[in-house]
Amino acid sequence: MAFEFHKDKERYFRMQTENAAKSIIPFIEQEFQISKGMKVLEIGCAEGGVLKAFIDKGCKGYGVELSPSRLKKATTFLEKEVNDEMAVLINKNIYDVDFQEEMKGEFDLIILKDVIEHIFDQNKLLDKLRTFLKPNGFIFFGFPPWQMPFGGHQQIAKSKVLSKLPYYHLLPMIAYKGVLKLFKETPERIADLVEIKETGISIERFERICKENKYSINQRTYFLINPIYSYKFNLKETKQIGLIAKIPYIRNYLTTGMYYLVQKRSLN
Repeated sequence: MAFEFHKDKERYFRMQTENAAKSIIPFIEQEFQISKGMKVLEIGCAEGGVLKAFIDKGCKGYGVELSPSRLKKATTFLEKEVNDEMAVLINKNIYDVDFQEEMKGEFDLIILKDVIEHIFDQNKLLDKLRTFLKPNGFIFFGFPPWQMPFGGHQQIAKSKVLSKLPYYHLLPMIAYKGVLKLFKETPERIADLVEIKETGISIERFERICKENKYSINQRTYFLINPIYSYKFNLKETKQIGLIAKIPYIRNYLTTGMYYLVQKRSLN
């Protein structure tokens, strides 16, 4: 069962804007001051809620989204910003040649909020993002570690039982598919959930591919209770207990959200 705010796109847009203003921007500004005139690219911008918070700070926002229907909503919600030339919304793949030629080396900040865990070749993605950054630019990543209780995005399951059942996404793939079929999930929904299982990312893997692609991790925060859960479940944002955050692999199971701010280093 999907959460109601996923159906109410206007409410979802407002929720994302408020969360970005209250949690994401303050996190980034611990290291990097966001100022008027900066160029910000959000990859996987959906309805544009996160991007709106940066535009409200005086940035020019570029949103890239593969889903035409979600980008159409973003165009509606950001109509004034688009008309004022403060927002540019693009229905393209960042690997498209014309996108690469147009956007190369343009951005002070790139945002990926709840996106990297849906990308198949994450190593390729981090390598590509370098080309869109100014020399001293930063990238913000926010994502749920794969092993956390609902890292499989099981809230999108049609079954009320499966949508609220933690950790079963960690079953071996054959058993996982069997459970989904047993509870009569549709083939389309099974395909969606299986894809998420195939692309989910752990804290350790994320940090490893940052190192492999010559990024420094300038800021990181482990959340016991993800900031977005204040909207989803009326739970207060809570940082992870320090001792748990220091235990590799174990922390993945008990951390519901990660925030990172990374900066590219020289390839030499």
